[in-house]
Amino acid sequence: MHTRIVRHGDPESFLRRASTWLLRTEAENNLVLGIAARAHAIDELYVATVEQDGAVVGCAVRTPPRKLLLTRMPPGAVDALAIDVAACFDALPGVHGPPAAAREFARQWCERHGCAARDEMEQRVYALRHVQLPTRMPPGELRFATERELGLVVSWIACFADEARVELPASREQIAERIAAQQLALWWDEHPRTLAGYGGRSPNGVRIGPVYTPPEWRGRGYGGACVAAMSRRALDAGAEFCCLYTDLSNPTSNTLYQRLGYTPVCDAIDIRFVEDAAAA
Repeated sequence: MHTRIVRHGDPESFLRRASTWLLRTEAENNLVLGIAARAHAIDELYVATVEQDGAVVGCAVRTPPRKLLLTRMPPGAVDALAIDVAACFDALPGVHGPPAAAREFARQWCERHGCAARDEMEQRVYALRHVQLPTRMPPGELRFATERELGLVVSWIACFADEARVELPASREQIAERIAAQQLALWWDEHPRTLAGYGGRSPNGVRIGPVYTPPEWRGRGYGGACVAAMSRRALDAGAEFCCLYTDLSNPTSNTLYQRLGYTPVCDAIDIRFVEDAAAA
């Protein structure tokens, strides 16, 4: 079956072509939908549909300098995508997506470019439509962060990114914008105890994250309460579902979110490209 990679000149044309396919599994494709919806005026933006017999069977997005983001696609389609991406970029920091597609892309990219692939994180995507509050709620309440907490929020997001080994847009200006848009909240029990955010909107859903509790306040129920309250606010504000990503190596968070009503949707993997096999 012939595979055709169709590059789109802007996010709008990409979404016109890809939305119907992406929305069939909206929670699974939340990252692609969310990034494409806000990826305006980005230099070297790469948005492409993977097509067979005139039908979309996959998508790929990159906002440099970040990793390439993939959706699921037929195994034979990855080769054509790797060739097309190589025609646009001399190098990539890595790839993120469903394990089968991401690993196959990494294998082909590394063979062509003389690099090696290193697994950074195996993840699971969860989705929720109805919140189940924790049996024991800790004292306190959810409050949206304000400009007064900007320094604290910046620090906690940096700690989250360091612990989770993820890249986040963590400049003060970007975080201040999220605070102004009421996308970051704190669980208050006399003092802030946990941070939770939401963003990455897709047409019907909202992605929850980041979620961070300083080590000294963990194990007291603040994280679960904060995520539950943040999820409920998103649903009350009109979202049909919430989704989030977990690190599969962290059984505590995976168990916690399922107790709140989150159910597994699919797995994903984050892969980084390194210069040589020894480094991997």
